[in-house]
Amino acid sequence: MRVTPLPADQWDDAVEQALSGLIPAERRNPDAAGNLVATLMRHPSLARSFLRFNFHLLYGSTLPARLRELAILRVAHLADCEYEWRHHVAMGREAGLSDDVIAGIERGAASDDLDTAIIAAVDELQRDTNVSDATWTTLSAHLGERQLMDLIFTIGCYGALAMAINTFGVEPDQER
Repeated sequence: MRVTPLPADQWDDAVEQALSGLIPAERRNPDAAGNLVATLMRHPSLARSFLRFNFHLLYGSTLPARLRELAILRVAHLADCEYEWRHHVAMGREAGLSDDVIAGIERGAASDDLDTAIIAAVDELQRDTNVSDATWTTLSAHLGERQLMDLIFTIGCYGALAMAINTFGVEPDQER
């Protein structure tokens, strides 16, 4: 680990203020919040800003949860981000992704045009920082403008998060 989770005895008013209104009081401790949030608490003001954006993508996005999780899992796979992968496999299953679809995400394969386009968008953004016209046309046939915007920002946000997790050395949370 390059950046360790903030120990419980250092969770002060700045941490409380950073997390207030974002996560319930009972989860505002390093054990319940998990290693990622506890690591981000090393920089409370950055963490608050990032988490507000991230929580919009998770809970306020116009993108259906299934498609969001498909995109995030592809990002996590390409970034070889075990922490992000583990968290979002569970969330993906809750959103309706089957084990076969999740295995396909790892291979870069999907069974329909929209899922294929989501995977292609992730791959193209990671490789070229742009979505090809062909992929955009397919996505546009299925998603509205705001959904497209949420998709691109989801891919970018989770790409940046994977970079931070991998660079900081955030370890996966223990199974509970």
